[in-house]
Amino acid sequence: MKTIFDPNIRLQLIKRIEQINADSKAQWGKMNVYQMIKHLNIWNQWVLGIDNNIPYKQDFLGKLIGKMVLKANTKNDKPMGKGAPAGSNFTIKEKSGDFEKQKQKLFDLTEHYGCYNNLDFIHGFFGRMTKEQIGIFAYKHYDHHLRQFGV
Repeated sequence: MKTIFDPNIRLQLIKRIEQINADSKAQWGKMNVYQMIKHLNIWNQWVLGIDNNIPYKQDFLGKLIGKMVLKANTKNDKPMGKGAPAGSNFTIKEKSGDFEKQKQKLFDLTEHYGCYNNLDFIHGFFGRMTKEQIGIFAYKHYDHHLRQFGV
């Protein structure tokens, strides 16, 4: 399965990100391209533990069904479906900003997965995840949003 911890997969993701520009249009969903890039940046900072202000705590519903949903999302290469909620900590309200700065930040954060070591990470819904699960889910999260913008 594809994982963000594979250097070749990270390179493929970076090449796909390079194809996005400030005028790219979403094929589904409510986010514009700036919001999507910034959303990925905040999410990656959370996962990587870099400049993160979002707590590592599993919510109640996640404690009930999170592991089951995680297993379903990491057992094969099936892409994430459209319309999955972003979560309040990852919803970007601002519609515009320095797109190129955010895009460069996404390149940098993507490379950080090459030395991933955030042992404190607890997903807000899934709970504790293995490194393998984090790698697969992070790849699927990128892929979901890149497909959302046609790349």
